[in-house]
Amino acid sequence: MISSKQQEMVDAAIASRRSIRAFLPKPVAREDIERILEVSARAPSGTNTQPWKVYVLTGAARERLSDAITDAYADPAAAGKHSEEYTYYPREWVSPYIDRRRKVGWDLYALLGLSRDNKAGMAAQHARNYRFFDAPVGLIFTIDRVMEQGSWLDYGMFLENIMVAARGRGLDTCPQAAFTQFHRIIAEQLGLPGTEMVVCGMALGFADPGKIENSLVTEREPVSGFTRFLE
Repeated sequence: MISSKQQEMVDAAIASRRSIRAFLPKPVAREDIERILEVSARAPSGTNTQPWKVYVLTGAARERLSDAITDAYADPAAAGKHSEEYTYYPREWVSPYIDRRRKVGWDLYALLGLSRDNKAGMAAQHARNYRFFDAPVGLIFTIDRVMEQGSWLDYGMFLENIMVAARGRGLDTCPQAAFTQFHRIIAEQLGLPGTEMVVCGMALGFADPGKIENSLVTEREPVSGFTRFLE
């Protein structure tokens, strides 16, 4: 039986989850990371396939990956040789999705004082993805190539569990699809077998409350906007 207090705590962990883009250098205890992953692995998966694989990067390992990707991103000729293995966004944008995408982008850039014509500034902000926004822990997630679309749905529930479990411990996260462009560099740095595909990355740590970008709170549609009750 779940008490009302427990309900409130779960709701608070979910509702307070945000994509944090600036972290403190404060380390995260390995036992906390292990416990987050342990409880998150209770996510449902079709016939208990549990399709997730996780690589936890800290210290020098995180720096090596960040350096390698940042160097490639900074060189247009090199970056142009890298592309995603799967399509994350729609090939043709339509409303309301394109409107939401534009709004969150410009809301973030406005907080950072970046105008539409400041391409260099926007590129520099995007590059911070590859340093996990200075979080002490970087996570890279992979999936076996033999797994199909249903397993990717299962994977999303696992990722959400990680983010909620982190909030329950006073930690913050930022899920990052930006890493998928540089999957070949990631595979080389992490020694991934050819049977694994990079799903995404994630920054994990303690949010820096003094950074303006962390004040961004994205809007959500009301329940009435995406739900129909049928009786």
